[in-house]
Amino acid sequence: IRKISVGPDYKGGAMHYIVGQKVLGDTNEIHLIKLDAVKQSIKIYIINDKAEVVLWKEFTSTIPISIEYNINI
Repeated sequence: IRKISVGPDYKGGAMHYIVGQKVLGDTNEIHLIKLDAVKQSIKIYIINDKAEVVLWKEFTSTIPISIEYNINI
């Protein structure tokens, strides 16, 4: 997954999360966006400058989510 948008209004009110995006005051970067098939949720992992990867956010299917995948042609 390359990008997710969370919220009911894609253009006006959704939050957008993209792999490589700086977060938390530019101290971390989104490292991975992954589907958890068991919990039916989307998990966002971040990485800091010490190469520590941690789970940052998790969204369940109760929230509208739009998913963009990496497409290598």
